[in-house]
Amino acid sequence: MRISIIGTGYVGLVTGVCFADSGNTVLCVDNDKDKINQLHRGIIPIYEPGLKELCDKNVSGKRLFFTSDLKEAVKNSEVVFIAVGTPSQDNGEADLSNIFSVVKEIAVAIDSYKIIVVKSTVPVGTCNKVYNEIKKITTFPFDVVSNPEFLKEGAAIDDFQRPDRIVVGLGLKGSAGNSNSKAKEIMSELYEPFVRSGAPIYFMDRCSSELTKYAANAMLALRISFMNELANLCAAVGVNIDHVRIGIGSDKRVGKLFLFPGIGYGGSCFPKDVKALYHTAKFNGYDFKILKAVDEVNAYQKEILLNFILKHFKSDIGEKTFALWGLSFKPKTDDIREAPSLVIISKILSYGAKVKAFDPIANENTMKVFPSIEYTSDMYEALKDADGLIIATEWNDFRMPDFNKIKSLLKTPVVFDGRNIYETEKMKEMGFSYYSIGR
Repeated sequence: MRISIIGTGYVGLVTGVCFADSGNTVLCVDNDKDKINQLHRGIIPIYEPGLKELCDKNVSGKRLFFTSDLKEAVKNSEVVFIAVGTPSQDNGEADLSNIFSVVKEIAVAIDSYKIIVVKSTVPVGTCNKVYNEIKKITTFPFDVVSNPEFLKEGAAIDDFQRPDRIVVGLGLKGSAGNSNSKAKEIMSELYEPFVRSGAPIYFMDRCSSELTKYAANAMLALRISFMNELANLCAAVGVNIDHVRIGIGSDKRVGKLFLFPGIGYGGSCFPKDVKALYHTAKFNGYDFKILKAVDEVNAYQKEILLNFILKHFKSDIGEKTFALWGLSFKPKTDDIREAPSLVIISKILSYGAKVKAFDPIANENTMKVFPSIEYTSDMYEALKDADGLIIATEWNDFRMPDFNKIKSLLKTPVVFDGRNIYETEKMKEMGFSYYSIGR
């Protein structure tokens, strides 16, 4: 099948590479010519395990191509995926300007039946608006489909190739654009290689599909914020959150995933999707109180390590230097969007203290935000002459370090662990002052 992917960001590039790897001919389109030139040279603009290898394989196999010519890509494709960004505006509403800018270009380029697939995360009713917008411009037949992504950064290739489910929203009777069976047939064929193990494809109306994406992310964000609140209560009453987590996670109704407390969620999805869903509810006259609380709890949690630091040093940190391990919002990615580390750095600097940072992947991205702090290429180098160690991301590199070396390099043996990766008793036995979440 001939496919074009508009947008070579995280979702678009992963989608394009995986479709190419299943035998399709894929044109990845971006209006950033520098990015397209990089991709032509084999330079991947994002870090995702396995993505470069798969990209190189399919470029060599002449199944994957990159271009800035959107019109030509649409004309040479049967299915056109829209995978451009929908960032949050100041009020939390999703910014759809990229979507409708691309939609107009696609509409002009349509010269035969096309399926336009909205892969971007968009508010309820957006796909119907996309249909109406295209209908104003072209007389050629087309269908608009909602097909939200459910990819985890750091495991996106596996998530795409072995999905839990595929959600496809069609223009069913009574909604804008009455999709016929052709769109359903083609989308089924397109995803058939990825659901052979029995993962379901759920067909529904477009609005339900759009809301499914937001609801899934909001539910996961809610679990994280709930566990963080519970961990803070555990700390207040002298209970170990690890024991509580195991106790409730063994209940099949609850499950074990997303029950680890920490210093809040970040990334490109959860923060903006929680805000966008809250805004959608508010716009439609409903006060979605729990979503507002989820967002507030997450903002508070990103500052909790600073509270520990101020308590330990009796609020006198103006002349201190802190080593910070972990900058990305989660392991196995260089994405620092909404990362707790950014809040921690900002707050520490506001007190006049210094930061020496290390991350296996994300140093370069963080330099663009905080160019004045010190970055090291070695995790132990960051500890030299530091008054304490802060852990903000649970990279495997940090799980089994040389504790004697840590102790010898730090001015004072104190560790502020925002991801609970060490055992409290072991740290105490080794002579560390150790702060963690809910323990």
